[in-house]
Amino acid sequence: MSISFLHSKGTEAPIKIPAIGLDLFVRMPPAASSGEFCFIETMNAPGAGPPRHRHREAEIFRVIEGRYLYEADGQRFYAEAGDVVSIPGGVEHGFCNVTDKPARQYILMAPALDAAAFFTELAGVMHDGIPDQAALNAFGLKWHVEFLGPPVNKNDQPTD
Repeated sequence: MSISFLHSKGTEAPIKIPAIGLDLFVRMPPAASSGEFCFIETMNAPGAGPPRHRHREAEIFRVIEGRYLYEADGQRFYAEAGDVVSIPGGVEHGFCNVTDKPARQYILMAPALDAAAFFTELAGVMHDGIPDQAALNAFGLKWHVEFLGPPVNKNDQPTD
């Protein structure tokens, strides 16, 4: 694996998707690892998270601030600051910030996804709110992402 030198500054502007309460920073794009992985940072608004979905890329999440309720293949559990959660590629998943202030995570995706392009395009798709599942899946075809349902709800109960 080849890693290129990179300096991602904390002052960079985020990609914003207000419909799902997301501010996202691409900290390491695919080109910096020859497509092996990408590294992103997310800030999620209180009660917010993405629609349930699945994709071929595996993800490793590290909660930096706050508390999340995750759902992976129907199992729900909490992840606190300092926790690490790995989601294999192809697994249905989602999460939401269950606190009353913004929460933050670092996410490593392997193999790499062009996160800057994906989330910029998703912001356009969600400009007027979360569209229906058919519209999300029409967008997802290009990216090999399948949207499976609404976001995880912070009032859902853990299963473990």
